[in-house]
This record gives sequence, C-alpha cells and structure tokens, in this order.
Amino acid sequence: MINRDTFSSYHPLINFLYFGLVFAFSMIFTHPVCLGMSLCCAFAYSFNLNGRKALRFNLIYMLPLFFVSALINPAFSHEGATILTYLPSGNPLTLESITYGISAAAMLIAVIIWFSCYNAVMTSDKFVYLFGRLIPSLSLILSMTLRLVPKFKAQIKVISDAQKCVGRDASNGGLLMRAKNGLTILSIMVTWALENAIETADSMKSRGYGLPGRTAFSIYIFDSRDRAALVFIAVCGAYITAGALLGGLKWRYYPTMKGVALGPFSASLFACYFALCIMPVVLNVREERKWNALRFAA
Repeated sequence: MINRDTFSSYHPLINFLYFGLVFAFSMIFTHPVCLGMSLCCAFAYSFNLNGRKALRFNLIYMLPLFFVSALINPAFSHEGATILTYLPSGNPLTLESITYGISAAAMLIAVIIWFSCYNAVMTSDKFVYLFGRLIPSLSLILSMTLRLVPKFKAQIKVISDAQKCVGRDASNGGLLMRAKNGLTILSIMVTWALENAIETADSMKSRGYGLPGRTAFSIYIFDSRDRAALVFIAVCGAYITAGALLGGLKWRYYPTMKGVALGPFSASLFACYFALCIMPVVLNVREERKWNALRFAA
C-alpha cells in the first residue's frame, strides 16, 4: 500500500468502482473540458502517490508521448473546414485535425497515468479479494500476471548487479562479450523464473488451493467511510452518465468543432466530473491537514 495515501486504505470495492468509472469516462467523453480535467487530475493524483518519481516519469515519458501523439493525426488526417496552411505535400493542415490530435493525445496520456495510479492502489490481494469467489482461476491468473513485470524487473536488476561485481554485466567488454553476458543474465533469469513457478505451485498446493470448502482470510471491512464514498461515487457516476445521455457533454471535431453551449446544466456536469476525478487528492489533502492539526495540538 502506498504511504499516506488515504484512498488506498478504502475498501477494494470503492477503489475498483472509482477507477472503473474514471477509465470509462476518460475514454468515452471527448469534450475538451472533460479531457483536460481528467488529464490534470490524473497527473495530480500520480504526483500525490509517488512524488518526484511520478513527476520525472510524466516529464520524461508522458510529455514526449503527448507531443508525438498530437502530431500524428494532423500529419495523416486532413479533414476539417478551417484550413490554416498547406503542407509541402500539398495536403491542407486544418485546425480541426490539430485539435483532434491534441484531444486524442490527452485521452491516451490520461488513461496511461490513471492506469499507473490503479496499479499502485489496486494491489493483487485486493483484486483477489473482490473476484476470488466469483472467478477464482481467472482472478488468480490476472493478479499473478500484473505482478510479473515489476517482480521480474526487480529480480533482473539483482542478477545484473551480481554479475557486475564479477565483471560479467551486459555493459562490460566489447559487443560480442556484452551479448554473451546478456545471454548469461537471461539464462539465469529464466532458470529463476522456472524455479519460482515450481515453488509457487508447491506453496499453493500446501495451502490447500482449489480444495472445496476452503476459506480465505481478509482484512477489509466495509465501514461508514466506505459507504459515504460509495454514495458519492454512485451519485456522481449516475449524474454524469445521465447528463451525457441527454447531450450535456456533446462535442464534435469534424467537419467543424461544435459542442453544447455552456450553461447551468453543462457547468454542473463539469463540476461533478471534476469532483469525481479529484476525489482521491481531496481525501489525501484533508487527511494531511487533519494529521497536522492533531500533531501540532499534541
């Protein structure tokens, strides 16, 4: 669990429902205001979770990916009524294609950052707790798959550091020697993975996995705090969904950009959507202030 992240301490059902709604809304709503709020809130929560590490990740990887993704659409799509200029190939460069490229890039980056937050909050034990009884085999496979990449990444770093101590790292020697050392590290990694798989299978068997009537221990309790969060998420999700179905978040990019006029109804939808996206950050800030007040009072 992430240190001092209040939202991570909520019931797994609350975490899963929240991220499910955020993922769905971020991919469905193409209104620029919704995309901007989703991206900004995702960035704020990722920074709230991982601090400078998240900031470095977003600046080094997400920002270049955003610009590359934004340039792809106007480079290949030339639809739109507002022609800004003509490319050397003779194709028009339109305002609509540029705007759509930026919105598509914002959607992609927002979903990636939200997924990084999901991966930090929804641990494998939470996933197994939610779906272990409904789909036990599938939930186990998914939870094991999600932890393979970080686990293997950490182990291969351990192996590489050990090989570096004896001068056999992939960065030592010439090209042929580096390739040979890399294959050695890969061979050690595969051997470790196979041995780990056997140990995992033996451990599961010794714990009675798959036997009928087997119970599972869990530390999660659905309390009043979780009920309040569930009501908030359900109300916001239902209101935003109903508003979107009524056209309150309608927006188009082609042939000209046009959307619903800003009014009390659309403004309330934007406010509700922002409240839903920023919810984990608000919980963390409120808990931090409460903790500081109690600490100074003592």
